[in-house]
Amino acid sequence: MEIETRTMTRVMVRLVPFLILCYFVAYLDRVNVGFAALQMNQALGFSASAYGFGAGIFFIAYFFFEVPSNLLLERFGARRWIARIMFTWGILAGAMAYIPHISQYTGMSAAHVFYGLRILLGIAEAGFFPGIIFLLTLWFPAAYRGRVVGYFMAAIPLSTVIGGPISGALLSMDGMAGMAGWQWLYLIEALPALLLAFVVYFYLTDKPADAHWLAPEERKWLVARQAHEREHREAVHTFSVKEALFNRRVLAIALIYFGANATNYGLSFFLPQIVKAFGLTNVQTGFVTSLPYIVGVISMVVWGRHSDRKLERRWHVAIALLVAAGGIAAAAALDQPVLKMIALSIAGFGIFGCLPVIWTLPASFLSGAAAAGGIAAINSLGNLAGFFGPYAMGWIKDSTGGFGAGLLCLAGAGLVGVAAVLLLHHDPALEASSSPRDLDVADHGNAVSS
Repeated sequence: MEIETRTMTRVMVRLVPFLILCYFVAYLDRVNVGFAALQMNQALGFSASAYGFGAGIFFIAYFFFEVPSNLLLERFGARRWIARIMFTWGILAGAMAYIPHISQYTGMSAAHVFYGLRILLGIAEAGFFPGIIFLLTLWFPAAYRGRVVGYFMAAIPLSTVIGGPISGALLSMDGMAGMAGWQWLYLIEALPALLLAFVVYFYLTDKPADAHWLAPEERKWLVARQAHEREHREAVHTFSVKEALFNRRVLAIALIYFGANATNYGLSFFLPQIVKAFGLTNVQTGFVTSLPYIVGVISMVVWGRHSDRKLERRWHVAIALLVAAGGIAAAAALDQPVLKMIALSIAGFGIFGCLPVIWTLPASFLSGAAAAGGIAAINSLGNLAGFFGPYAMGWIKDSTGGFGAGLLCLAGAGLVGVAAVLLLHHDPALEASSSPRDLDVADHGNAVSS
């Protein structure tokens, strides 16, 4: 339909590039600790396990505050709540540069200050990602979600493709104005979040009914389309927030996401150190580290669109996770740098290809406050892998002296995700309730997961 094409193009152009930018900044502030570690660990006397614990403890705080934050977002609106999130995390991300000063002033060890700031950063950022996913479900009908979430989540690998070389270059500012390179990295990369917090407040629109930047007929079509899909979902089963949080399908998707995130974060926080061991400079490390993420950007867009075109989710997630596990396992067995990076790039295709498709799963059976709570529950439970992956990698590195066994552990977590998605309950009634015929979509069907 002409009005559908016109409306969705306008919504896509208005929201998606801006949200990609916001998530790019969020993810960069979350994982730039991997590049800072190239100097910070030695400067502050951190072992691999202490660093892995501090990098991962972010996700423990994230876990406890994720669901409350997303429910507050649903209550107060995405515009206000996301602006609040970005402002507070920007302040705390910049505070990481002052770990030695805070340690000296408080008498705490540098390690405990590091842990404390990572906890506070997790609290501050809790709710951002699931809040955006929830926002996208309000604006995009089911048939568009695979590709839209893929575009949005492309910010994850892009943050390393672009941020990796930048982070490596910032480390070369070592000694400038009496500060170490890793301190400059934290300070400079925190600034965009602070600036974007104000832009978010004035730019975002909470829901289609408030979109005065759409023509009246476009706004009316989108509101009606979304209401129609919601009615079909709720005709099959209406979930309360409590039911959504403890629903077996929600918990199964959380386990799938756990497996995916273990491979992602376990690798992200240690990949700069793995690459640095090839004998490269910090700047060279930044460029080489970006290679699996370049593949990941392509994978997110291509695999998400392919899933939409085939109207299939379950096998798209399983195949991608299997590729991720296989690539990481191969990298563990290879010592030659070029072959290791090829294996890790193959893993990057699987790691990042599965992520946007996973997020089409909960939106197929949850709506309203239940969707906000359920999506947050999946994200918070799945992100516990952000603690498990880095801490396991650090502990195994200290115990064995190398990264090989840790990489095999991450591959095993990916296989757990494969098993979970293959066992995920299939609900034919739910799929039928949002079929292409019901939605009267010319070229696309519902992004129903099973």
